[in-house]
Amino acid sequence: MTKQRLYSGMQPSADSLQAGNYIGALLQWRKMQDEYDAFFSVVDLHALTQPNDPAELREKTRRTAAQYIAAGIEPSRSTLYVQSHVRAHAELAWILSTITGFGEAGRMTQFKDKSQRYGADATSVGLFTYPVLMAADILLYKTDVVPVGDDQKQHVELTRDLAERFNGRFGETFVVPKPVIQAETARIYDLQEPTSKMSKSAESQAGVLWLLDEPSVTAKKIMRAVTDSDGTVRYDRAEKPGVSNLLTIYSALTGRPVAEIEDEYAGRGYGDFKKGLRDVVVAEFEPVRARALELLDDPAELDRVLAANADRAAEVADATLATVYERVGLLRRG
Repeated sequence: MTKQRLYSGMQPSADSLQAGNYIGALLQWRKMQDEYDAFFSVVDLHALTQPNDPAELREKTRRTAAQYIAAGIEPSRSTLYVQSHVRAHAELAWILSTITGFGEAGRMTQFKDKSQRYGADATSVGLFTYPVLMAADILLYKTDVVPVGDDQKQHVELTRDLAERFNGRFGETFVVPKPVIQAETARIYDLQEPTSKMSKSAESQAGVLWLLDEPSVTAKKIMRAVTDSDGTVRYDRAEKPGVSNLLTIYSALTGRPVAEIEDEYAGRGYGDFKKGLRDVVVAEFEPVRARALELLDDPAELDRVLAANADRAAEVADATLATVYERVGLLRRG
């Protein structure tokens, strides 16, 4: 039986991925790569919507790919590649942009939020058309499912609309993908601001757990995480956001139900609870960190692996693009 196809990716926007990326995406990808014909991309073209130093972008791209592999995304089992290495992404994005309404693109929540925050003059056309490129990423591979967080669901809905619109105008070409929304338990919050999602753009790094941090740094951040004055290890997202966030991390990394962890630390206080979580996180992250740094010590071999995977991705993507070009009436090169 042929496996359904999966596509997902992350931007190379920081030197290290953080706990939210690991728990919310990489852990799920690692499981799903056995169930699906999985394509995972480092979406460096998307990263160009924000100012970047070229040398730093190249380094971040390698570092992100290395962390994918170190976290268990195996290039021999999944197709793991760099987005810009497959030119069909940019080419299909142009075709799809010609059937995307201006108002439709302007209603995308992320674009509205960022353009309001930074102003029209500081907002690029690339940011405006970001969801169209994301649609191209997905549709190129005849993707069945797309694992995303709630913040990306709207973009997948646009992708579905564009697939149906193209199929209606030009004949059945694209698979209409379905979003697989991550569970609430996959949402990880800042250790110092537990009502805000953990993010690379946080004002303070004290609340962000980076995969490539030294273990001592990770341990210190956990021991200093914000809790409350109640003293009870209990999940209550509204009343105890800090403790609830720590319980979510603990549960996600151990596979244990939150209720079981609550029972273990009943009456023991936050100090013991944080020490237990510290040991769990360090034990989980340290092998990932070590493997990622090992891969980065041999960039030529890492580049070879990514190039081989890009060839595999391009074989699929180019076939889809050729069909699209034929369907829309572009003249074939002789």
